[in-house]
Amino acid sequence: MTGDLAIGDDGRARCFWGAGSPDYSVYHDEEWGKPVRGDDALFERLTLEAFQSGLSWITILRKRPAFRAAFQDFAIAKVASFGEADAARLMADPGIVRNRMKVDAALHNARVAAELAPGELTELLWSFAPAPRPRPARRSDIPAVTPESTALAKTLKKRGFKFVGPTTAYALMQATGMVDDHLIGCWVPVMG
Repeated sequence: MTGDLAIGDDGRARCFWGAGSPDYSVYHDEEWGKPVRGDDALFERLTLEAFQSGLSWITILRKRPAFRAAFQDFAIAKVASFGEADAARLMADPGIVRNRMKVDAALHNARVAAELAPGELTELLWSFAPAPRPRPARRSDIPAVTPESTALAKTLKKRGFKFVGPTTAYALMQATGMVDDHLIGCWVPVMG
Protein backbone atom coordinates (compact mmCIF):
# COMPACT_ATOMS: atom_id res chain seq x y z
CA MET A 1 0.00 0.00 0.00
CA THR A 2 1.35 3.41 -0.95
CA GLY A 3 -0.78 6.08 0.67
CA ASP A 4 -4.29 5.57 -0.66
CA LEU A 5 -3.16 3.46 -3.59
CA ALA A 6 -2.62 -0.29 -3.39
CA ILE A 7 -0.03 -2.04 -5.50
CA GLY A 8 -1.37 -5.29 -6.94
CA ASP A 9 0.56 -8.48 -7.53
CA ASP A 10 0.95 -7.30 -11.13
CA GLY A 11 2.73 -4.13 -9.95
CA ARG A 12 -0.13 -1.82 -10.96
CA ALA A 13 -1.25 0.99 -8.67
CA ARG A 14 -4.95 0.75 -7.92
CA CYS A 15 -7.40 2.57 -5.72
CA PHE A 16 -7.09 1.53 -2.06
CA TRP A 17 -9.77 -1.16 -2.38
CA GLY A 18 -8.89 -2.45 -5.84
CA ALA A 19 -6.10 -4.87 -4.94
CA GLY A 20 -7.77 -6.53 -1.95
CA SER A 21 -8.63 -9.71 -3.84
CA PRO A 22 -8.57 -10.99 -7.43
CA ASP A 23 -12.35 -10.37 -7.62
CA TYR A 24 -11.89 -6.75 -6.56
CA SER A 25 -8.97 -6.24 -8.96
CA VAL A 26 -10.95 -7.47 -11.97
CA TYR A 27 -14.01 -5.42 -11.00
CA HIS A 28 -11.88 -2.32 -10.34
CA ASP A 29 -9.89 -2.65 -13.56
CA GLU A 30 -12.60 -3.70 -15.99
CA GLU A 31 -15.90 -2.38 -14.73
CA TRP A 32 -16.02 0.16 -11.90
CA GLY A 33 -16.23 3.70 -13.18
CA LYS A 34 -16.78 2.76 -16.82
CA PRO A 35 -19.94 4.24 -18.36
CA VAL A 36 -22.94 1.91 -18.31
CA ARG A 37 -26.02 2.64 -20.36
CA GLY A 38 -29.10 0.58 -21.07
CA ASP A 39 -32.14 0.21 -18.88
CA ASP A 40 -31.61 -3.45 -17.91
CA ALA A 41 -27.90 -2.94 -17.22
CA LEU A 42 -28.62 0.07 -15.01
CA PHE A 43 -31.50 -1.73 -13.31
CA GLU A 44 -29.03 -4.49 -12.42
CA ARG A 45 -26.56 -2.02 -10.93
CA LEU A 46 -29.30 -0.18 -9.03
CA THR A 47 -30.62 -3.46 -7.63
CA LEU A 48 -27.20 -4.78 -6.64
CA GLU A 49 -26.27 -1.50 -4.96
CA ALA A 50 -29.48 -1.75 -2.91
CA PHE A 51 -28.68 -5.36 -1.97
CA GLN A 52 -25.19 -4.23 -0.94
CA SER A 53 -26.55 -1.76 1.60
CA GLY A 54 -25.08 -2.73 4.97
CA LEU A 55 -22.82 -5.40 3.46
CA SER A 56 -19.40 -5.53 1.88
CA TRP A 57 -19.38 -5.10 -1.90
CA ILE A 58 -17.27 -8.25 -2.23
CA THR A 59 -20.26 -10.23 -0.93
CA ILE A 60 -22.44 -8.93 -3.77
CA LEU A 61 -19.67 -9.26 -6.34
CA ARG A 62 -19.14 -12.92 -5.51
CA LYS A 63 -22.88 -13.58 -5.56
CA ARG A 64 -23.50 -11.68 -8.79
CA PRO A 65 -23.70 -14.78 -11.03
CA ALA A 66 -26.36 -16.21 -8.71
CA PHE A 67 -28.19 -12.85 -8.65
CA ARG A 68 -28.17 -12.77 -12.45
CA ALA A 69 -29.59 -16.28 -12.65
CA ALA A 70 -32.22 -15.63 -9.95
CA PHE A 71 -33.31 -12.31 -11.49
CA GLN A 72 -33.23 -13.52 -15.12
CA ASP A 73 -30.28 -11.29 -16.03
CA PHE A 74 -32.17 -8.32 -14.58
CA ALA A 75 -34.41 -8.01 -17.62
CA ILE A 76 -36.84 -5.41 -16.32
CA ALA A 77 -39.87 -6.87 -18.12
CA LYS A 78 -39.20 -10.34 -16.71
CA VAL A 79 -38.54 -9.20 -13.13
CA ALA A 80 -41.60 -6.92 -13.24
CA SER A 81 -43.74 -10.02 -13.84
CA PHE A 82 -42.41 -11.84 -10.76
CA GLY A 83 -45.12 -12.69 -8.25
CA GLU A 84 -45.26 -14.01 -4.71
CA ALA A 85 -44.03 -17.46 -5.77
CA ASP A 86 -40.95 -15.81 -7.28
CA ALA A 87 -40.38 -13.79 -4.11
CA ALA A 88 -40.55 -17.02 -2.10
CA ARG A 89 -38.12 -18.67 -4.56
CA LEU A 90 -35.70 -15.77 -4.15
CA MET A 91 -35.94 -15.92 -0.37
CA ALA A 92 -35.04 -19.62 -0.51
CA ASP A 93 -32.07 -19.10 -2.85
CA PRO A 94 -28.82 -19.41 -0.83
CA GLY A 95 -26.85 -17.95 -3.75
CA ILE A 96 -28.20 -14.42 -3.21
CA VAL A 97 -28.71 -12.13 -0.25
CA ARG A 98 -32.00 -13.22 1.28
CA ASN A 99 -33.42 -10.06 2.76
CA ARG A 100 -37.17 -9.73 2.30
CA MET A 101 -37.16 -5.91 2.23
CA LYS A 102 -34.49 -5.89 -0.48
CA VAL A 103 -36.16 -8.63 -2.52
CA ASP A 104 -39.50 -6.82 -2.33
CA ALA A 105 -37.84 -3.53 -3.30
CA ALA A 106 -36.16 -5.17 -6.31
CA LEU A 107 -39.46 -6.57 -7.57
CA HIS A 108 -41.27 -3.30 -6.89
CA ASN A 109 -38.55 -1.27 -8.63
CA ALA A 110 -38.76 -3.54 -11.68
CA ARG A 111 -42.48 -2.80 -11.90
CA VAL A 112 -41.83 0.94 -11.62
CA ALA A 113 -39.06 0.75 -14.25
CA ALA A 114 -41.32 -1.28 -16.56
CA GLU A 115 -43.76 1.63 -16.64
CA LEU A 116 -41.07 3.90 -18.11
CA ALA A 117 -40.58 4.29 -21.84
CA PRO A 118 -37.61 2.40 -23.35
CA GLY A 119 -34.44 4.33 -22.58
CA GLU A 120 -36.15 6.53 -20.01
CA LEU A 121 -34.47 4.91 -17.01
CA THR A 122 -31.07 5.44 -18.63
CA GLU A 123 -31.87 9.07 -19.43
CA LEU A 124 -33.26 9.69 -15.96
CA LEU A 125 -30.25 8.27 -14.12
CA TRP A 126 -27.67 9.90 -16.38
CA SER A 127 -29.40 13.29 -16.14
CA PHE A 128 -27.98 13.54 -12.62
CA ALA A 129 -24.37 12.92 -13.65
CA PRO A 130 -22.30 15.93 -12.60
CA ALA A 131 -19.88 17.70 -14.88
CA PRO A 132 -16.54 15.86 -15.10
CA ARG A 133 -14.15 16.83 -12.34
CA PRO A 134 -10.55 15.98 -11.52
CA ARG A 135 -9.92 12.63 -9.92
CA PRO A 136 -9.66 12.66 -6.14
CA ALA A 137 -6.17 12.71 -4.67
CA ARG A 138 -6.99 10.76 -1.51
CA ARG A 139 -9.57 8.35 -0.18
CA SER A 140 -10.75 11.10 2.15
CA ASP A 141 -11.62 13.23 -0.91
CA ILE A 142 -14.26 10.74 -2.06
CA PRO A 143 -17.72 11.67 -0.79
CA ALA A 144 -20.36 9.15 0.30
CA VAL A 145 -23.14 11.50 -0.78
CA THR A 146 -23.26 14.47 -3.15
CA PRO A 147 -25.93 17.02 -4.04
CA GLU A 148 -26.45 15.09 -7.30
CA SER A 149 -26.89 11.73 -5.56
CA THR A 150 -29.27 13.32 -3.07
CA ALA A 151 -31.31 14.81 -5.91
CA LEU A 152 -31.25 11.49 -7.80
CA ALA A 153 -32.46 9.55 -4.75
CA LYS A 154 -35.23 12.09 -4.15
CA THR A 155 -36.37 11.90 -7.78
CA LEU A 156 -36.29 8.10 -7.82
CA LYS A 157 -38.39 8.00 -4.65
CA LYS A 158 -40.88 10.47 -6.17
CA ARG A 159 -41.12 8.14 -9.18
CA GLY A 160 -41.95 5.27 -6.81
CA PHE A 161 -38.59 3.49 -6.49
CA LYS A 162 -37.66 2.02 -3.10
CA PHE A 163 -34.40 1.39 -1.27
CA VAL A 164 -32.58 4.16 -3.14
CA GLY A 165 -31.08 6.59 -0.67
CA PRO A 166 -28.39 9.18 -1.47
CA THR A 167 -25.52 6.83 -0.54
CA THR A 168 -26.86 4.03 -2.73
CA ALA A 169 -27.42 6.55 -5.52
CA TYR A 170 -23.83 7.77 -5.25
CA ALA A 171 -22.44 4.22 -5.27
CA LEU A 172 -24.48 3.66 -8.44
CA MET A 173 -23.01 6.83 -9.96
CA GLN A 174 -19.48 5.64 -9.16
CA ALA A 175 -20.04 2.10 -10.43
CA THR A 176 -21.61 3.18 -13.72
CA GLY A 177 -19.16 5.90 -14.69
CA MET A 178 -21.38 8.89 -13.95
CA VAL A 179 -18.49 10.04 -11.79
CA ASP A 180 -14.83 9.01 -11.91
CA ASP A 181 -13.65 8.36 -8.38
CA HIS A 182 -10.51 6.45 -9.33
CA LEU A 183 -7.70 8.11 -7.40
CA ILE A 184 -4.94 10.15 -8.98
CA GLY A 185 -2.17 7.67 -9.70
CA CYS A 186 -4.51 4.74 -10.31
CA TRP A 187 -3.51 2.94 -13.49
CA VAL A 188 -7.07 2.80 -14.90
CA PRO A 189 -7.24 5.37 -17.72
CA VAL A 190 -9.44 8.42 -17.35
CA MET A 191 -12.63 7.93 -19.32
CA GLY A 192 -12.99 10.50 -22.04
